Amino acid sequence: MQKLLLFVDKLSTWVGQAFSWLIVALTLHITWEVFSRYVLDHPRAWAFDAMIMMYGTLFMMAGAYTLAKSGHVRGDVIYGYFTPRAQAILDLTLYIVFFIPGIVALTYAGYFYAAESWAIDEHSNITAEGPPVYPFKTVIPLAGAFVLVQGIVEIIRCIICIRQGAWPTREEDVQEVDVDKLKQELHVKDEDIQKLDQYVVAKERGK
Repeated sequence: MQKLLLFVDKLSTWVGQAFSWLIVALTLHITWEVFSRYVLDHPRAWAFDAMIMMYGTLFMMAGAYTLAKSGHVRGDVIYGYFTPRAQAILDLTLYIVFFIPGIVALTYAGYFYAAESWAIDEHSNITAEGPPVYPFKTVIPLAGAFVLVQGIVEIIRCIICIRQGAWPTREEDVQEVDVDKLKQELHVKDEDIQKLDQYVVAKERGK
C-alpha cells in the first residue's frame, strides 16, 4: 500500500514540476511582449489571452502537487497542537464533507465544459485575435482528475494514521531551509555571523 501511495506522490510531483516550466515560458512571453509593444511598436492582440491561459494552467496543474506536499493553507496555529490521530480525523472529515464533493463536481462539470468548447471551436473574445480556448478548458477536468487521485491517497493516509497513530511517509521534495539546522551542520554560531558582518562593514568603510 505504501508503495502505491508514494507512486501517486511521485506522479503528482512530476506533473507539478513539469508544468512549473510555464513560469519560465510566461516570463519570456511577457518580456517579449513588453519589448515588442514599447520598443518595436508592434503589440500582439492575443498576448494577454496567452498570459491568462499559461498562468491558469500553471495554477490548476499545481493543485495535486501542492496537496501531495501538504502545502495547502490550513490553520496551523490550532491544527499543530493536535495529535496525529486527531489531525487525521479532522482531515478525513473535511475530505469527505467538502473535498470529494467539490473536486468530483469540478471534474464532472469541467469535462462537459471542455467538450462543449471543442465542439464549437471556441475562441477567446477578450481581444480581436482571440486564440482557441478549448485546450485551456481541457485543463480543468484534467487537473481535477489529478487532484482527485491525490485526494484519495490523502484519505488513505488519514485512515492509516487513525489506525496507527502516526502519519505515513511522503515523497520528499524541495523544502524551505531550516536556518538553525543549517548553522548546526556548518558549525556556525551567531557570534561568527556578527563578526563577519562587522568585518564587511569595516572593509566597505575603508574603501
